[in-house]
Amino acid sequence: MPKLKTKSSVKKRFGVTGTGKLKRNFAKKRHCLFCKTQKMKRQARGTTLLSESDTKIVKQFLPYL
Repeated sequence: MPKLKTKSSVKKRFGVTGTGKLKRNFAKKRHCLFCKTQKMKRQARGTTLLSESDTKIVKQFLPYL
């Protein structure tokens, strides 16, 4: 069997927690921040866990996770 390739875009965007769950960054924090509310910018700090349905999709692109 040949080796499976990891999707380069996925390995840059997602990380793994100690328990094996996937974490992601929040979107919409790059530009045009003056028109976004302070509440939205504050709640979009840091990282969050990926949902179960999205985790199944992303794990297909990370075969050696």
